[in-house]
Amino acid sequence: MTRTRASGRRVGGFRTLSLQAPAVTLLLLWMLIPLGMTVWFSFQRYNLLMPGMTGFAGFENYEYLLTDPALWSAMGTTLLLVGWVLAITVVGGTLLAVLFQQPFLGRGVARVLAISPFFVMPTVSALVWKNMMMHPTSGVLAWLSSQFGLPAIDWFSSLPLTSIIIIVAWQWLPFALLILLTALQSLDEDQVEAARMDGAGPVAIFFYITLPHLKRAISVVIMIEMIFLLTIFAEIFVTTSGGPGLATTNLAYLIYIRALLDFDVGIASAGGVVAIILANIVAIFLVRMVAKNLDD
Repeated sequence: MTRTRASGRRVGGFRTLSLQAPAVTLLLLWMLIPLGMTVWFSFQRYNLLMPGMTGFAGFENYEYLLTDPALWSAMGTTLLLVGWVLAITVVGGTLLAVLFQQPFLGRGVARVLAISPFFVMPTVSALVWKNMMMHPTSGVLAWLSSQFGLPAIDWFSSLPLTSIIIIVAWQWLPFALLILLTALQSLDEDQVEAARMDGAGPVAIFFYITLPHLKRAISVVIMIEMIFLLTIFAEIFVTTSGGPGLATTNLAYLIYIRALLDFDVGIASAGGVVAIILANIVAIFLVRMVAKNLDD
């Protein structure tokens, strides 16, 4: 169907479709070809260490994967990692956004410094935390412990998952701060001033005015972070390599182990399909949550 603008030019119809077709086709190919190959290999016997064993495997790869305790351990680790990082970044980002919204000397410089960790590459930040912050002998945290007469903690041996959560939360806290601080800029100051004149204190203003105003921004932060946190890999690879045992092996790292350490492409592809299904379930839930908040 076409329509005519005031200038007399016709808009829509076949011309619009022809202009959109290359981009849509490229996008579909970009998504469908890797997805199709992953699904195909998930039904094949394809182990690089045994090139003679090939052919259609049916659901053997999925059966092996779903009965493998490592999968359920990795999924539990993934949920713990995502849940704790989201809790730390959303709560911490909200409190920091409220803090940085207040006027104080050097606020602009403080905002830049607070947001800067988000622009550090994951591999670099993991190395910094491993060798400079959490090292049991020469790390900053070990030095602080010695100042209080406490023994140094070997973080990656005794508290491996906690260490990963701290590193990832440190990276993503600035992102939450940036989004929430931007949303806080649009808060009606007249409304806040009216609440103060009615006798509302800082706590009441935060819970009844500031927090409801940030509801949409918090939903966006949760959605974007969860999508990326499901694929955390570099921090685990650099620091713990999934260990000790499977203590820090999430779903993404388990797929890496099956594909590039065990050389079993079939099982790794089946794990990729499971990860895609999990990510889509999460995405559907998050999109509905964000849409509901936008409608309110």
